[in-house]
Amino acid sequence: MTNIPKNKQDNTYVESPADTNHDRHDGSDPVTKAVCEKVRELRKKQRWTLQQLADASGVSRSMLSQIERGQANPTLGVAYRIAQAFGLQLGHLVDAAMSDSQIEVIRGEDPAFIYKSDETMQVRTLSPLNKEKDVEFYELRLEPGTQMRSASHFEGTTEFLTVLKGQGTIHSGDDNSVLKKGDSAHYRADVPHMIENSGKTQLYAFLVVTYRA
Repeated sequence: MTNIPKNKQDNTYVESPADTNHDRHDGSDPVTKAVCEKVRELRKKQRWTLQQLADASGVSRSMLSQIERGQANPTLGVAYRIAQAFGLQLGHLVDAAMSDSQIEVIRGEDPAFIYKSDETMQVRTLSPLNKEKDVEFYELRLEPGTQMRSASHFEGTTEFLTVLKGQGTIHSGDDNSVLKKGDSAHYRADVPHMIENSGKTQLYAFLVVTYRA
């Protein structure tokens, strides 16, 4: 359903209940997601508040907020008004958004990328979840005494661990090595292996897993 003005004197558009129901999305549409993120980027670049963009576009502040947060899918008319506010044609807004979307960002607060989290450790994947890959990248936070054990991976798999804070011990087969802040290690992961927090404070590290192609 097309958005309608509040009244005859007010040209600011607000969403109707039907638009609210049908225009919400979960961010799975890459075009919509890219456009929503681009709107926020353009507004920040202009140093506009949401209210200033609402005044320039005629789209309600509440709708703009929902669009920027990925909670509403802008209709064609709304997207056109937003593009006009930035001095863009509608097609240019979409093209700009899609060209930017070649950079895939993993937000620090996105819970979808938390691989494991409990009172002893948090493991967050920093690799795209939707792509086949032969390299995986993780952020590790292990509390003192925590052991992160792994069975043998595929033949030829290796791991790289870099310690940013704390102290850790790497166990790979029959070998082991202690790492402190700033240290890195490369070791076989096609044998039983373990990352252990052998220090007295939290171990904060980055882990890269590479699989032989």
